[in-house]
Amino acid sequence: MAIQNRYDFVYLFDVKDGNPNGDPDAGNFPRVDPETGRGLVTVVCLKRKVRNFVEMTHNGDNGYEIYVKEKAILNQQHERAYQALGVDLSKDEKKRKGGDNVDKAREWMCKNFFDVRTFGAVMSTGINCGQVRGPVQITFSRSHDPILSLEHSITRMAVATEAEAEKQGGDNRTMGRKHTVPYGLYLAHGFISSCLADDTGFSEEDLSLFWDALKNMFDHDRSAARGEMTARKLIVFQHESALGNAPAHALFERIRVERKNTNKPPREFQDYSVSVNRENLPAGITVLEKL
Repeated sequence: MAIQNRYDFVYLFDVKDGNPNGDPDAGNFPRVDPETGRGLVTVVCLKRKVRNFVEMTHNGDNGYEIYVKEKAILNQQHERAYQALGVDLSKDEKKRKGGDNVDKAREWMCKNFFDVRTFGAVMSTGINCGQVRGPVQITFSRSHDPILSLEHSITRMAVATEAEAEKQGGDNRTMGRKHTVPYGLYLAHGFISSCLADDTGFSEEDLSLFWDALKNMFDHDRSAARGEMTARKLIVFQHESALGNAPAHALFERIRVERKNTNKPPREFQDYSVSVNRENLPAGITVLEKL
């Protein structure tokens, strides 16, 4: 059964001595808003970590496959939907672009792929399984304060090929660069629509798994490049009704993040205070602190 309530949430995470989301168009430097100096983490980056967590914890479980994953060929996934419906695409080219079975194929994709029924997908590439507007949407994450992007020289005591070794005369050291943020506290806003959940079949079980992913995904996404990344706060506003009981922005404004000492640069989460204004909450709103 699909969820019956609307949710809006605030998600805070931090990074220490790592690169939370490098920009390949900028030499893999941490993404930054050039006008304010505040760090950015893309929506795609967070969704990738959610997908990886779900795949790791529900690998092989019916209904919890991942549609967008490394080395995936999306049209092959679309073809599986038609095969499950008993439709031979090779005999009717028109079915690859539309037809009576598109809605059924779309339903099959929602039922079998967690990320399709959660985040949505455009599945009209070649073999047409329609389009899905996902009930769960997340904004870009933005750091509370301007970040400092550092560039470090690193040395590798090896080379990749014999030709490189000969060129260096036996000195196999090679140089590289690494980019980090000393510390940054990032905040993202999220929205969950029960109306769209009813269309995709996003259930209470899916919602619980999504919360678990946000709380735990960084612990299973470690790498030298990302340093220490930690989920710090997950504050959820649950609406009593499906359409909602208050504007999302008015609820988000109740979250206050403040530096305790503005005379020194922040270097850990304890340098901040996070509070929720619970006074005169709109009727039908419940605050849930998941983390």
